[in-house]
Amino acid sequence: MSNAAAAPEIVNFGCRLNIAEGEAVRTLLTGLPANRRRVVINGCAVTGNAMRETAVAARRARRADPDAEVIVTGCAAQVDAPRFAAMPEVDRVLGNGEKFDAAAWRSADRVIVGDALALTRTAPQLVGSFAAHARGFLEVQNGCDHRCTFCVIPFGRGPSRSVPVARAIEAAQSLVAGGHHELVLTGVDLTSWGQDLPGRPALATLIRSLLDAVPGIARLRLGSLDVAEIDDALFDLLTHEPRMMPHVHLSLQHGDDLMLKRMKRRHSRAQALAMTDRLRTARPDIAIGADLIAGFPTESEAAADANHSLIADCGIAFAHVFPYSPREGTPAARMPQLDRATIKARAAALRAAASQWQSRWLGGLVNSRQTMLVERDGQSGHADNFARVRLETGGVEPGSVIAVTIIGVDGGHLIGKRAA
Repeated sequence: MSNAAAAPEIVNFGCRLNIAEGEAVRTLLTGLPANRRRVVINGCAVTGNAMRETAVAARRARRADPDAEVIVTGCAAQVDAPRFAAMPEVDRVLGNGEKFDAAAWRSADRVIVGDALALTRTAPQLVGSFAAHARGFLEVQNGCDHRCTFCVIPFGRGPSRSVPVARAIEAAQSLVAGGHHELVLTGVDLTSWGQDLPGRPALATLIRSLLDAVPGIARLRLGSLDVAEIDDALFDLLTHEPRMMPHVHLSLQHGDDLMLKRMKRRHSRAQALAMTDRLRTARPDIAIGADLIAGFPTESEAAADANHSLIADCGIAFAHVFPYSPREGTPAARMPQLDRATIKARAAALRAAASQWQSRWLGGLVNSRQTMLVERDGQSGHADNFARVRLETGGVEPGSVIAVTIIGVDGGHLIGKRAA
């Protein structure tokens, strides 16, 4: 065996948490000898399409390199190991817990997938830097104790568990030392951070501790937030702390109260509207992102319209639209289903509305001055409000933070000219 052959390729799907964990897997495998190149498909299970994408990636990896060892892991492997074990293109299947276990990687067993509900570890190793990203992703929470009726992720991630403050600070210091000026706190249910720790601290406590202890964090973003769990302390940080970027992503899921109730969400449409209005009033430059599901079981035309109108009513600049797909074992899979054509059409309409609203929002940024973090290509990146920016001329030091004047819009990108 040779260490040279062990340089792995990691293919991440799904959430920002998977990006953080994919880099942790890369770090682990770089230190483990191998007699052939490994391609790790770190899959997602949030929708049926995500599962299909994981399978397609495994087939593509096999075609690209017939001699490589193709491994499927992540939530896709956790919730349906037999599906991937049956694929001739896949050499190994490892669960979410096992992908961080050196012993599992050394094992001769082809399929090692434990019980996700028995998982107790979070962020089992520190990641000093991210090779493909200017931003550093810091996992501070994993798992979920809620049971939304459409969601299979608790069965892929296990119960909610939090990284203690001291360990999060250590990880943040490592990322800053690795050259990351912007960090993103990630988790499955980020706003539940701390509920399993002594004293049940809230997420705002962790954020304040990180910012105070690690002055090298110039820019901080958060993963998806639950509207029902944004307390006054977190709201104050989002709207008044200058090192917090003016961008928030909310787990809204739908704009109709009956659908929200059947999804077993913990907020109403009115609460979503009130929160986004409060955020934009307190910090006018803040950009709102949201997850939305189209075609949930029993969704009427009126409910679909309410979902559609949520984009404009909440001012959603970044909408992640998911066409509903039944996930085996979830309560929603037993509800009366819409036909696939209707679901597809409603998802398309929702995406079109989101694109129209985003174009309007981006157009309003032309001639403004923005600050952006430059990505690894030296020519693109994200502004503070998370708008994607492409520089008129490249050659900028990756990872640097620069001022730009917005001179135009090209599709979903802003065009920026470096400010003097």
